[in-house]
Order: sequence, then structure tokens, then C-alpha cells
Amino acid sequence: MGVKVYIPTPFRALTRNQATVEAEGKTVVRLVEALESVYPGIRERVLDEQGEIHRHINIYVNDIAVEDLEGKETVLADGDEVALIPAIAGGAIPFTEEQIKRYSRHIILPEVGGKGQRKLLNSSALLVGAGGLGCPAALYLAAAGVGRLGIVDFDRVDLSNLQRQILHHTHDVGRPKVLSAVDTIADINPGVKVEPYEAQLSSENVKEIIGGYDVIVNGCDNFPTRYLLNDACYFLKKPMVDGSIFRFEGQVTVFSPGKGCYRCLYPAPPPPGLVPSCAEAGVLGVLCGIIGSLQALEAIKLILGTGEPLINRLLFFDALTLEFRQVKIRRDPECPVCGDHPTITDLIDYHEFCGVPRVQPVS
Repeated sequence: MGVKVYIPTPFRALTRNQATVEAEGKTVVRLVEALESVYPGIRERVLDEQGEIHRHINIYVNDIAVEDLEGKETVLADGDEVALIPAIAGGAIPFTEEQIKRYSRHIILPEVGGKGQRKLLNSSALLVGAGGLGCPAALYLAAAGVGRLGIVDFDRVDLSNLQRQILHHTHDVGRPKVLSAVDTIADINPGVKVEPYEAQLSSENVKEIIGGYDVIVNGCDNFPTRYLLNDACYFLKKPMVDGSIFRFEGQVTVFSPGKGCYRCLYPAPPPPGLVPSCAEAGVLGVLCGIIGSLQALEAIKLILGTGEPLINRLLFFDALTLEFRQVKIRRDPECPVCGDHPTITDLIDYHEFCGVPRVQPVS
């Protein structure tokens, strides 16, 4: 099996642009010698003339710095993972040792690497709703190292939430959800800055709240907020990862500025009372985790600029049959917001548009 070695970007010209390679070596120094025999030039990048590890190089074995083990004589076994982490210039703040350990599984991914992890640390995402979808999305975005998370929710934790809203715990019942979220995320990753907004989104505050974030993750549970958020994201040119759930089914898509919006997909909301809420119809708890995790995945792809986000595609998931389906969606040139001749150029009264009464926050 050998030892898997992560090769940092500055060294990859020596390994034919491979981000990870395998080699045999009973100790760290023997591993470097083995690498040299296959990839000439790598030894001098790692060891000095005396055979000591360069002071500008950190070597980690299974996420532990060799200085905390046996240095260059650290014994290796088949299946071990070794990471070579040099100091780099370019104006970025270097990773701390704690960050290297925490994000090592990202850093060794060629599609992420140190550059991608730095993007995550410097990015921001706003989660609209700290409920069934916002909870798993927030946990995974925080664990991934998204540097700043905003969470909007005006509700308080209820015992019935705990079946699916995994940011919250029994001792949080009665607390504002945003405060419960702050505490839980701090336990997951204290390096993430969390900005709570204990408020109901409205035409008066939505632009101010979403304006400072790179990606919007929508997990709200009502149509007025969906249309409000769609229009605000379009006007401010913010990408939105949209998710929804009902009983055993979920949907996920990504709306990117200029490539269609929620109104292209659903020009008008259903008549009031036609579609029951989750409180009325129920929802499978684990479904929230699946859809919320997919939303986190799409947000991370947008931040990294990698993969193929669900832009112009709508993903359906049926938990009862365990089937995923995709359909193509397109920008509607007749859309009143993002079409060729828009008739809606600013925010409107969304409760009137949806024909539903306003919900007042519980004081």
C-alpha cells in the first residue's frame, strides 16, 4: 500500500502536477529519499545539506507535526498520510498549525488545496432560517471553514424542532434559534465568526442583511420570504442556493444572477392553503439533513469555483424510493424580475403578493 504523500503546489512540477503520490519509507527521512529516486529534486526542497528538515517546511504524519513525534526519524506504516507544507508568500496570512490539522482533509484534495481552503476561510455565507435545512447546512459550512456565517431567524427553539433541527439541543428549548446556533457552531469550529440576526426578513431590511455575504443559502419555510429573497438576490447580484422539503421529498437548485431566478421556475405562489406547511403535513427528519447538506455542498462549490453547481438544474430527491432526478430549468425572458423587459424593479409587498397574513415574531 505504501504511504500517501500530499505534494504542495510549489513542488508539483517535480511530480508531474500530481497532488498526491505514494512511496515506500520506514521513516520520514527514508520516505523523502524514496521520493527523490522517483521525483528528482524533491529532497533538496525538503531537507538541507545536513539532511535536516528545512525550517520553512512543516511535515505532518496523520495530521500530527513530526516535531511532536520523532522528527525526521518518525516511523511510518502502510496507509499513513504525510503532508509537506512549505511557507508560501503572496500576501496571504499563513495557515496556523491548528488550521492545517483541522482542514488537512481539504488541503490534500487537489480540487481544494491550500488555495481553496484560503478561499473558504475568507468567504461568507448567509443562512436564511435556522430550521430543518439551515441547521445541517450551517454545521457543514462551519466545519468546512467558511470564515463568516450569518444566520437569520426570528423563532425560538421548540421541543418539536429537535427531531430534525440539529443545531439545537434539549437545553435550548425556549431560546432564540440564532443564539442556540451561535453556541453550537462555536463548539464545532471556534474560528468561524457567526453573525446572528434575530429578525424577520422584510423589504425594509433584506438588502442590508444579505448585502455583505458572498452566497445566500435559503432554507425558509414560507412563500413570501422565498419571493422576497429571490428578488433581493437578483437586484444585488447574489447567488442563492435554494432548498425546500415536504414530507419525504426535497428540492435543491442554484440561482445565479443573469441565469434565471425563482420566479422563472415558479412565476406565482400556490393559492393560500393549497400547500400545507411541514407543521401541518409533517416531514421526515433525516430528509432535512440530506437536502441541507446538498445546499452546503453547492455553496462550497460556488465559493471554490469548482465542479458544476446546480445552475439551471433542479434536483428532486424522493426519500421513500431513494431516487434522485434532475430537470433542466431556464431563464424566462418574460420573467417580471430577471426577464428582458422586467416589470418589477424593486422590492414589493410580498405578503400581499402571496395572499397570506404577516407572521409577527414572538416576543
